Amino acid sequence: MRLAQRKTELSLLFFGLILLISVKGYVLSFGVDIKNESESSYVSISSIKNLSNNDKSKTTFQHNKVLEKDAIDSTYIYRELAFSYANANESELACEFIEKYIESTLDVTFVGHSYFDQISTSEAHIALANKYLKQFGWWAIFCFYVAFVGFFLSVVINFRKRSDRLANLLMSCFVLLHSCFMIHMALYFMNYEYYLPHTLYLFTTFSYLYGPLIFFYFKRVTEQYKFKLTDLLHLLPTIFLVILLLPTYLLSGEEKLRMVIHYERPYLTLISISKLTSLLVYGVLVVRLYIKSLKSELYVAKIVKNWQRNIVLFCSIYILSYAIYAILNMSHIGSGFLFNFQVASIAVMVLYVSYSAFVQPSLFGNLKIIVTPPVIQNTVVSNNKYKKSGLTQSLSLELKSKLLFLLNEEKIYKQNDITLQRVSELLETTRHNTSQVINEHFDLNFFELINKYRIEEAKELLKGERYKGFNIIDVAYEVGFNNKVTFNKSFKKYNQITPSEYLKLFVA
Repeated sequence: MRLAQRKTELSLLFFGLILLISVKGYVLSFGVDIKNESESSYVSISSIKNLSNNDKSKTTFQHNKVLEKDAIDSTYIYRELAFSYANANESELACEFIEKYIESTLDVTFVGHSYFDQISTSEAHIALANKYLKQFGWWAIFCFYVAFVGFFLSVVINFRKRSDRLANLLMSCFVLLHSCFMIHMALYFMNYEYYLPHTLYLFTTFSYLYGPLIFFYFKRVTEQYKFKLTDLLHLLPTIFLVILLLPTYLLSGEEKLRMVIHYERPYLTLISISKLTSLLVYGVLVVRLYIKSLKSELYVAKIVKNWQRNIVLFCSIYILSYAIYAILNMSHIGSGFLFNFQVASIAVMVLYVSYSAFVQPSLFGNLKIIVTPPVIQNTVVSNNKYKKSGLTQSLSLELKSKLLFLLNEEKIYKQNDITLQRVSELLETTRHNTSQVINEHFDLNFFELINKYRIEEAKELLKGERYKGFNIIDVAYEVGFNNKVTFNKSFKKYNQITPSEYLKLFVA
């Protein structure tokens, strides 16, 4: 009985073992089939370089078969296909999968892999390298240069003495914002937006400030406008934009990089159209202020008129260039002549303001309107000294206004080496015209006019508390005289007393 039972157990164990071997063999066979099928595809892909020209046509079928395998990582597939096509000198197909790999992994440096050296001279790979790898071309250098000039100017003009600090602050902020934009464009031309993803929308926050800054600058210099609390309402669009873009600013660097690579710009159309609308509205307001100033009965020096006209012109060109830039940006076009037109227009405007600030510093000294009577009395002298002069009445008025500005605001008489020739250069006219203007409008010669202003300045200094205890010769040097004798002689000529006597009478 036990023997029969034992035989039964052995039989069951034998059949169980046979069944287990069968099942295991089926599983192994199934796995080998899958593995062989997958490997057959990869073997064919990795061996593309060994194929003849006739066999290369099979690559498309083989890589399509690989792409159908859900069990294989797509990024690995893109990389292998990029390597394989590169080995086969199929540059366009290789670059297609290089870009797919970059979009999948966000690794933009993959373009520069040494495996692609043999296709590095192809047009497709050069285009891809120019798109993703770091570049340093002339456009980037130019943008950095303009930005540096703009940053320097935005600081310097705020330290000018005897100036309208508020007007200078508005202009410096206007230039500063454009300089920041030039930095952004320099990084864009260098492809650093892929390596510094947090620069995404970095300066977009200030998009709605360009218009108000230039509008209030014009309002200030043409009407001596004083700001009110309600003017802060012009900042509301900027505040709304910051709130709108805040979620984007809080994203991680990887999320921003993905947006940059896939050219995803939240609210791009809304921001572009609204900024263009803002520029147009404030542009119209600036033009109205400029036309109003031209029609005003107040006389404005020609140099100031030219400055205001040129700023209006540059702002108009900038608005036009931004309209083109916005359309291209929304169409995902980031290069070409039209795209660079805005960069060029901003650069020219920044350089022009900088040039004007250093060549014609009076523009940022004290931009006050000089009031001149419409009719000049006693401008016709009794003799015929200037009968044949080519100086017209309008030019004479303009030169007089500029000369008054140089004397009252720039205080050129304090320069101990000031000459008629130097003043003529500042007035941008001839010595003869300068002499005629001084004689006709002030009834003095050049040195008498200069000394008169020096003496008036000396009297104010002698009265000043901070000059108590100073030697008279110190005051003489301060107002432009070279020695005490000349100072005493001129002082007595205009005041009938010496500086010492004046000091005793009015200061002691």
